Amino acid sequence: MDKGNASGAMGGAIWFAGWLFTISFAHLVWWKIILGIVVWPLFLGWELG
Repeated sequence: MDKGNASGAMGGAIWFAGWLFTISFAHLVWWKIILGIVVWPLFLGWELG
């Protein structure tokens, strides 16, 4: 097993858990959740790219 794939999967799992925590902590409504799914990765890509 390649360690790069395992660390990528772990990073994705940690990101997903953090995303779920943020949704529940902020008490977001459904349309803000959808907006966050679309906009946040876009801004993150612009900053890191």
